[in-house]
Amino acid sequence: MAGGFLRAIAERFRGRPVDWDELEAMLLQADLGVKVTTELVEGLRAETGFSATAGEVEREARKRLLAMLPPPLPPLLPMPGTMRVILVVGVNGTGKTTSIAKLAALLKREGRSVMMAAGDTFRAAAIEQLVAWGGRTGTTVIRGAYQGDPAAVCHDALEAAAREKTEFLLVDTAGRLHTKHNLMQELAKIKRVLGKKDPSSPHEILIVLDATTGSNALEQARQFKEACGLTGAILTKLDGSGRGGTAVALQQELGVAVRFVGTGEKETDFARFDPKKFADEMF
Repeated sequence: MAGGFLRAIAERFRGRPVDWDELEAMLLQADLGVKVTTELVEGLRAETGFSATAGEVEREARKRLLAMLPPPLPPLLPMPGTMRVILVVGVNGTGKTTSIAKLAALLKREGRSVMMAAGDTFRAAAIEQLVAWGGRTGTTVIRGAYQGDPAAVCHDALEAAAREKTEFLLVDTAGRLHTKHNLMQELAKIKRVLGKKDPSSPHEILIVLDATTGSNALEQARQFKEACGLTGAILTKLDGSGRGGTAVALQQELGVAVRFVGTGEKETDFARFDPKKFADEMF
């Protein structure tokens, strides 16, 4: 991962007292968001004093930011007697389809059986991309026709996964936010289909967010949370972002914990979120 915005702050103020207005601007640029930045600066000022040194602020900020990150969550495990259904949402361009494939690969490396559903029928490229990843990872992909009914694809995937006694079903969805009403209707229909055999399904709803987009990522999460509810996030493109504050803002403003992080193009550049490791590398 690229990172180290706290180290950058320490460098800027080394040898002189911290300028709190300047610090606030730098924290906002690190994608912490207005709410978190305001609370953090007020806490730092109260703890370290108006004439704080760069080292004092860096140490205290690191401690406070780590406390703001979500705690480690238990790994996704198979469910007794039924498959675990994971619905993956997000706008186009965030790495959504690739993240689904990487999650499938991670689960398969752990010895789990996995199937993927190409529910983003709005884009032919998304279907083909998921099928190609399925070939690379040895994962079955249930697909339908381009511009077909995504709920029908989900129904077929459920049937296929049940026949094969598959442990995990990962469902891709269309990434449209510009027609929010249509998006909500489509996601509601998909959720109804996924819940027909098991009312608790989908068991996870994960949003994929591009770490380089800052406040846009937070707004996307807010809208999808309103549309379908979220149980967690996948934060991608951390190899191209020196910020990482989005993980803190998601937890503090929306109560949405990062579950997985993507750090590169390879299928192995994907891991469960470890707050301590994340803080060490990004802060």
